[in-house]
Amino acid sequence: MKPGLFYLFPNENFLDLNPYQAGYADNDGAASFGPCTRNHYLFHYVISGAGTLMTEDEMKCERHFHIHTGQGFLIFPGQVTTYWADKNHPWEYVWIEFDGVYASEVISMAGFSVDSPIWKSSDKILARKLCETMMALASPAEGTHFYKQSRLYDFADCLIRATEKPVTILSSNGSFSDYYLQTAFLYIEKNFMNNISVESIAAKCNIHRNKLLKIFKERIGQGPQEYLIKYRMSRAAQLLITTNFSINEIGNAVGYENQLHFSRTFKNVYGMSPKYFREQKISKKYS
Repeated sequence: MKPGLFYLFPNENFLDLNPYQAGYADNDGAASFGPCTRNHYLFHYVISGAGTLMTEDEMKCERHFHIHTGQGFLIFPGQVTTYWADKNHPWEYVWIEFDGVYASEVISMAGFSVDSPIWKSSDKILARKLCETMMALASPAEGTHFYKQSRLYDFADCLIRATEKPVTILSSNGSFSDYYLQTAFLYIEKNFMNNISVESIAAKCNIHRNKLLKIFKERIGQGPQEYLIKYRMSRAAQLLITTNFSINEIGNAVGYENQLHFSRTFKNVYGMSPKYFREQKISKKYS
Protein backbone atom coordinates (compact mmCIF):
# COMPACT_ATOMS: atom_id res chain seq x y z
CA MET A 1 0.00 0.00 0.00
CA LYS A 2 1.29 3.46 -0.92
CA PRO A 3 1.38 6.34 1.61
CA GLY A 4 -2.08 7.69 2.34
CA LEU A 5 -3.96 9.98 4.70
CA PHE A 6 -5.61 9.29 8.03
CA TYR A 7 -7.38 11.53 10.52
CA LEU A 8 -8.82 10.40 13.87
CA PHE A 9 -11.40 12.86 15.14
CA PRO A 10 -11.32 14.10 18.75
CA ASN A 11 -14.29 12.89 20.77
CA GLU A 12 -16.35 16.09 20.79
CA ASN A 13 -19.70 14.25 21.05
CA PHE A 14 -21.57 15.96 18.24
CA LEU A 15 -24.82 14.04 18.59
CA ASP A 16 -26.58 14.89 15.29
CA LEU A 17 -23.73 13.58 13.11
CA ASN A 18 -20.54 12.46 14.79
CA PRO A 19 -17.35 11.71 12.80
CA TYR A 20 -14.88 9.14 14.11
CA GLN A 21 -12.16 8.73 11.50
CA ALA A 22 -11.43 9.40 7.84
CA GLY A 23 -8.67 8.31 5.51
CA TYR A 24 -7.33 7.86 2.01
CA ALA A 25 -5.42 4.91 0.54
CA ASP A 26 -3.89 4.05 -2.82
CA ASN A 27 -3.82 0.25 -2.51
CA ASP A 28 -1.72 -2.38 -4.21
CA GLY A 29 -3.11 -5.62 -5.63
CA ALA A 30 -2.56 -7.54 -2.38
CA ALA A 31 -4.51 -5.14 -0.17
CA SER A 32 -7.43 -6.57 1.81
CA PHE A 33 -9.27 -5.84 5.04
CA GLY A 34 -11.32 -8.17 7.23
CA PRO A 35 -13.26 -10.12 8.14
CA CYS A 36 -14.22 -7.67 10.86
CA THR A 37 -17.08 -5.55 12.19
CA ARG A 38 -17.46 -1.81 12.72
CA ASN A 39 -19.16 0.01 15.56
CA HIS A 40 -20.36 2.82 13.27
CA TYR A 41 -21.28 3.45 9.64
CA LEU A 42 -18.26 3.29 7.31
CA PHE A 43 -18.49 4.65 3.76
CA HIS A 44 -15.82 4.20 1.06
CA TYR A 45 -15.73 6.13 -2.22
CA VAL A 46 -13.65 4.57 -5.02
CA ILE A 47 -11.58 7.22 -6.81
CA SER A 48 -9.99 4.81 -9.29
CA GLY A 49 -9.52 1.10 -9.87
CA ALA A 50 -11.74 -1.68 -8.57
CA GLY A 51 -12.25 -4.17 -5.78
CA THR A 52 -14.69 -6.56 -4.15
CA LEU A 53 -16.87 -6.34 -1.05
CA MET A 54 -17.97 -9.59 0.63
CA THR A 55 -20.78 -9.29 3.16
CA GLU A 56 -24.03 -10.87 4.36
CA ASP A 57 -27.53 -9.77 3.39
CA GLU A 58 -30.60 -9.61 5.64
CA MET A 59 -31.03 -13.39 5.32
CA LYS A 60 -27.40 -13.96 6.38
CA CYS A 61 -26.49 -15.19 2.90
CA GLU A 62 -22.99 -14.36 1.68
CA ARG A 63 -22.88 -11.85 -1.17
CA HIS A 64 -20.09 -10.41 -3.32
CA PHE A 65 -20.16 -6.94 -4.89
CA HIS A 66 -17.66 -5.82 -7.53
CA ILE A 67 -17.09 -2.08 -7.15
CA HIS A 68 -15.28 0.26 -9.54
CA THR A 69 -14.33 3.90 -10.14
CA GLY A 70 -16.97 6.42 -9.12
CA GLN A 71 -18.92 4.02 -6.92
CA GLY A 72 -19.01 3.69 -3.15
CA PHE A 73 -19.98 1.13 -0.56
CA LEU A 74 -21.37 1.30 2.96
CA ILE A 75 -20.62 -0.98 5.90
CA PHE A 76 -23.28 -1.05 8.62
CA PRO A 77 -22.52 -1.19 12.38
CA GLY A 78 -22.03 -4.75 13.56
CA GLN A 79 -21.92 -6.15 10.01
CA VAL A 80 -19.17 -8.68 9.23
CA THR A 81 -17.40 -7.68 6.01
CA THR A 82 -14.25 -8.38 4.02
CA TYR A 83 -13.07 -6.32 1.07
CA TRP A 84 -10.06 -6.50 -1.19
CA ALA A 85 -8.45 -4.73 -4.15
CA ASP A 86 -8.56 -6.04 -7.70
CA LYS A 87 -5.16 -7.59 -8.46
CA ASN A 88 -4.85 -6.02 -11.90
CA HIS A 89 -6.54 -2.69 -11.18
CA PRO A 90 -6.29 -2.10 -7.41
CA TRP A 91 -8.54 0.57 -6.04
CA GLU A 92 -7.72 3.97 -4.67
CA TYR A 93 -10.35 5.12 -2.20
CA VAL A 94 -11.25 7.57 0.54
CA TRP A 95 -13.39 6.67 3.57
CA ILE A 96 -15.29 8.20 6.47
CA GLU A 97 -16.61 6.51 9.63
CA PHE A 98 -19.53 8.30 11.30
CA ASP A 99 -22.65 7.91 13.40
CA GLY A 100 -25.16 10.08 15.25
CA VAL A 101 -28.83 10.69 15.85
CA TYR A 102 -29.49 11.47 12.18
CA ALA A 103 -26.99 9.00 10.69
CA SER A 104 -29.63 6.34 9.98
CA GLU A 105 -31.79 8.98 8.30
CA VAL A 106 -28.91 10.03 6.05
CA ILE A 107 -28.27 6.38 5.18
CA SER A 108 -31.94 5.77 4.38
CA MET A 109 -32.26 8.92 2.26
CA ALA A 110 -29.17 7.89 0.28
CA GLY A 111 -30.91 4.61 -0.56
CA PHE A 112 -28.68 2.24 1.43
CA SER A 113 -29.76 -1.00 3.07
CA VAL A 114 -27.98 -4.14 4.22
CA ASP A 115 -29.14 -5.78 0.96
CA SER A 116 -28.15 -2.74 -1.11
CA PRO A 117 -24.81 -1.35 0.16
CA ILE A 118 -23.51 0.05 -3.15
CA TRP A 119 -23.71 3.76 -3.99
CA LYS A 120 -23.92 5.04 -7.57
CA SER A 121 -23.90 8.73 -8.40
CA SER A 122 -26.35 10.33 -10.81
CA ASP A 123 -24.41 13.62 -10.83
CA LYS A 124 -20.68 13.79 -11.71
CA ILE A 125 -20.27 17.27 -10.23
CA LEU A 126 -21.76 16.25 -6.88
CA ALA A 127 -19.71 13.03 -6.91
CA ARG A 128 -16.55 15.09 -7.40
CA LYS A 129 -17.59 17.41 -4.55
CA LEU A 130 -18.27 14.35 -2.36
CA CYS A 131 -14.74 13.08 -3.02
CA GLU A 132 -13.19 16.49 -2.33
CA THR A 133 -15.16 16.78 0.90
CA MET A 134 -14.03 13.35 2.08
CA MET A 135 -10.40 14.19 1.25
CA ALA A 136 -10.71 17.35 3.36
CA LEU A 137 -12.02 15.23 6.24
CA ALA A 138 -9.08 12.83 5.86
CA SER A 139 -6.44 15.59 5.84
CA PRO A 140 -4.99 16.28 9.33
CA ALA A 141 -4.01 19.84 8.32
CA GLU A 142 -7.43 20.82 6.96
CA GLY A 143 -9.04 23.18 9.51
CA THR A 144 -10.32 22.87 13.08
CA HIS A 145 -12.67 20.15 14.31
CA PHE A 146 -15.55 22.60 13.84
CA TYR A 147 -14.59 22.96 10.19
CA LYS A 148 -14.35 19.18 9.95
CA GLN A 149 -17.82 18.90 11.42
CA SER A 150 -19.20 21.27 8.77
CA ARG A 151 -17.61 19.13 6.05
CA LEU A 152 -19.35 16.06 7.45
CA TYR A 153 -22.69 17.79 6.78
CA ASP A 154 -21.46 18.63 3.26
CA PHE A 155 -20.63 14.96 2.81
CA ALA A 156 -24.12 13.89 3.94
CA ASP A 157 -25.74 16.41 1.59
CA CYS A 158 -23.68 15.27 -1.42
CA LEU A 159 -24.25 11.61 -0.60
CA ILE A 160 -28.02 12.09 -0.60
CA ARG A 161 -28.36 14.49 -3.55
CA ALA A 162 -26.03 12.56 -5.86
CA THR A 163 -27.52 9.12 -5.28
CA GLU A 164 -29.37 7.49 -8.17
CA LYS A 165 -32.40 6.67 -6.01
CA PRO A 166 -32.84 9.26 -3.26
CA VAL A 167 -35.44 8.41 -0.62
CA THR A 168 -37.60 11.02 1.11
CA ILE A 169 -38.07 10.59 4.85
CA LEU A 170 -41.49 12.03 5.70
CA SER A 171 -41.21 11.98 9.47
CA SER A 172 -38.75 11.50 12.25
CA ASN A 173 -40.94 10.28 15.10
CA GLY A 174 -38.09 8.24 16.51
CA SER A 175 -35.76 11.22 17.05
CA PHE A 176 -35.94 10.99 20.87
CA SER A 177 -35.25 7.27 20.75
CA ASP A 178 -32.31 7.93 18.42
CA TYR A 179 -31.02 10.55 20.84
CA TYR A 180 -31.18 8.15 23.80
CA LEU A 181 -29.58 5.37 21.75
CA GLN A 182 -26.71 7.56 20.58
CA THR A 183 -26.17 8.90 24.10
CA ALA A 184 -25.95 5.30 25.33
CA PHE A 185 -23.49 4.38 22.55
CA LEU A 186 -21.22 7.32 23.38
CA TYR A 187 -21.35 6.54 27.11
CA ILE A 188 -20.41 2.90 26.46
CA GLU A 189 -17.54 3.87 24.15
CA LYS A 190 -16.06 6.20 26.76
CA ASN A 191 -16.63 3.92 29.76
CA PHE A 192 -16.57 0.29 28.53
CA MET A 193 -13.38 -0.37 30.50
CA ASN A 194 -15.11 0.57 33.75
CA ASN A 195 -17.66 -1.27 35.89
CA ILE A 196 -20.76 0.14 34.18
CA SER A 197 -24.26 -1.35 34.18
CA VAL A 198 -27.58 -1.01 32.38
CA GLU A 199 -28.71 1.19 35.27
CA SER A 200 -25.77 3.58 34.86
CA ILE A 201 -26.34 3.74 31.09
CA ALA A 202 -30.02 4.53 31.64
CA ALA A 203 -29.08 7.19 34.21
CA LYS A 204 -26.75 8.83 31.68
CA CYS A 205 -29.67 8.94 29.22
CA ASN A 206 -31.94 10.23 32.02
CA ILE A 207 -34.58 7.56 31.33
CA HIS A 208 -35.87 4.49 33.17
CA ARG A 209 -34.01 1.19 32.74
CA ASN A 210 -37.06 -0.47 31.14
CA LYS A 211 -37.40 2.37 28.62
CA LEU A 212 -33.76 1.92 27.62
CA LEU A 213 -34.25 -1.85 27.22
CA LYS A 214 -37.25 -1.25 24.95
CA ILE A 215 -35.38 1.25 22.75
CA PHE A 216 -32.40 -1.09 22.31
CA LYS A 217 -34.63 -4.06 21.50
CA GLU A 218 -36.70 -2.10 18.98
CA ARG A 219 -33.81 -0.33 17.26
CA ILE A 220 -30.92 -2.81 17.22
CA GLY A 221 -32.53 -6.12 18.22
CA GLN A 222 -30.52 -6.65 21.39
CA GLY A 223 -30.40 -5.32 24.93
CA PRO A 224 -27.87 -2.78 26.24
CA GLN A 225 -26.06 -5.46 28.27
CA GLU A 226 -25.58 -7.62 25.18
CA TYR A 227 -24.41 -4.59 23.18
CA LEU A 228 -21.92 -3.68 25.94
CA ILE A 229 -20.51 -7.21 25.99
CA LYS A 230 -20.12 -7.35 22.21
CA TYR A 231 -18.52 -3.91 22.16
CA ARG A 232 -16.01 -4.95 24.83
CA MET A 233 -15.20 -8.15 22.95
CA SER A 234 -14.72 -6.29 19.65
CA ARG A 235 -12.21 -4.00 21.37
CA ALA A 236 -10.54 -7.06 22.90
CA ALA A 237 -10.28 -8.68 19.46
CA GLN A 238 -8.56 -5.56 18.10
CA LEU A 239 -6.05 -5.64 20.97
CA LEU A 240 -5.37 -9.34 20.43
CA ILE A 241 -4.48 -8.70 16.80
CA THR A 242 -2.61 -5.40 17.11
CA THR A 243 -0.72 -5.68 20.44
CA ASN A 244 1.46 -8.08 22.40
CA PHE A 245 -0.51 -7.58 25.62
CA SER A 246 -1.20 -10.71 27.64
CA ILE A 247 -4.71 -12.18 27.77
CA ASN A 248 -5.05 -10.96 31.36
CA GLU A 249 -3.95 -7.42 30.40
CA ILE A 250 -6.45 -7.30 27.54
CA GLY A 251 -9.21 -8.56 29.81
CA ASN A 252 -8.43 -5.79 32.30
CA ALA A 253 -8.33 -3.22 29.49
CA VAL A 254 -11.92 -4.03 28.47
CA GLY A 255 -13.37 -4.21 31.97
CA TYR A 256 -12.77 -7.78 33.18
CA GLU A 257 -10.69 -8.33 36.33
CA ASN A 258 -11.20 -12.11 36.17
CA GLN A 259 -9.29 -13.68 33.26
CA LEU A 260 -11.46 -16.82 33.28
CA HIS A 261 -14.64 -14.72 33.06
CA PHE A 262 -13.13 -12.70 30.19
CA SER A 263 -12.04 -15.80 28.25
CA ARG A 264 -15.43 -17.45 28.70
CA THR A 265 -17.25 -14.32 27.50
CA PHE A 266 -14.92 -13.92 24.53
CA LYS A 267 -15.52 -17.52 23.49
CA ASN A 268 -19.29 -17.04 23.72
CA VAL A 269 -19.03 -14.14 21.25
CA TYR A 270 -16.31 -15.38 18.84
CA GLY A 271 -16.63 -19.14 19.23
CA MET A 272 -13.01 -19.58 20.33
CA SER A 273 -10.73 -18.63 23.20
CA PRO A 274 -8.75 -15.36 23.06
CA LYS A 275 -5.50 -17.34 22.82
CA TYR A 276 -6.72 -19.41 19.86
CA PHE A 277 -8.23 -16.32 18.20
CA ARG A 278 -4.85 -14.56 18.34
CA GLU A 279 -2.99 -17.61 17.04
CA GLN A 280 -5.41 -18.01 14.12
CA LYS A 281 -5.17 -14.35 13.11
CA ILE A 282 -1.38 -14.30 13.31
CA SER A 283 -1.03 -17.53 11.32
CA LYS A 284 -3.30 -16.16 8.57
CA LYS A 285 -1.33 -12.90 8.48
CA TYR A 286 1.95 -14.68 7.80
CA SER A 287 0.68 -17.64 5.75
